[in-house]
Amino acid sequence: MTDDAEHETQAPQDAIDAASEQRQRGRDQRVYEHTAGDVQDGIPFVGAGPGDPGLLTVTGRDLVADADLVVHAGSLVNSELLEEYCADAETVSSVGKDLEELIPLMRDAHEDGRTVVRLHSGDPAIYGAALEQMDALEQEGVPTYIVPGVTSAFAAAATLRTQLTLNGTANHVAFTRPQGNTLDAEDDHVSEFVEMGDVTTCIYLGTHAIPDVMERLLEDGHDPDTPVTVVYHASWPDEDVIEGTIETIGERVEAAGYRASALVVIGEAGAGANYDRSYLYGDWANRGESEADD
Repeated sequence: MTDDAEHETQAPQDAIDAASEQRQRGRDQRVYEHTAGDVQDGIPFVGAGPGDPGLLTVTGRDLVADADLVVHAGSLVNSELLEEYCADAETVSSVGKDLEELIPLMRDAHEDGRTVVRLHSGDPAIYGAALEQMDALEQEGVPTYIVPGVTSAFAAAATLRTQLTLNGTANHVAFTRPQGNTLDAEDDHVSEFVEMGDVTTCIYLGTHAIPDVMERLLEDGHDPDTPVTVVYHASWPDEDVIEGTIETIGERVEAAGYRASALVVIGEAGAGANYDRSYLYGDWANRGESEADD
């Protein structure tokens, strides 16, 4: 173990500020040297996927299987995944730990020559807090990188046997969250996304607020018959699908008793309804063939 006197961890906020200032001056050169699939030096921040161990990427699986220490997102990561791939590793839940505890834990293990993996739920790029941890570690001299995962919106679409974008129905997808303790009311744009009409609105981190969100949508004049689908624990063994509309879904979710861990899909695409045939396998594709033959 490195002598504690040599390591006074920089305050995480100072590390984050320093990293932000560095980015304003230019990109990290590793951006141009590696692709997303590369295994790099340092601690990987791995997306564990939505829940099913099979939806962990091959690279992610190999990294956690070879790890000595896996710091994971607690109950947000399926225990079956930890049991299947991390049997030989020390596993530590990050729940209840702040940066002041997590950063020295991972730094010291890395400097002791242990192979460390930080395992996030879903994909680290969507509503995670990966970058601040990475910045703090980098300022401590520990290199880091991201291994992407499958986010719950994609798992929900697979369960629902549909696409989030459908020709003539939804040309756009919005990943959003509702107002609450960490989002002010003026930064809540759920109603604006729904108003656009051709947007599939995917609400993260809002299971507890579904009745309130739907009430606000009704107050804003949205069609009460707009389809809404809630997928609880997408890809987990206890996955559940609740279907309804803006008018009915709040009561149905409350009756089911879910307060967390569900993905809300608002829009026709979630139901796979009222879409048009695409150009890809229609006249456009045939025209391309005939032009090539000319």
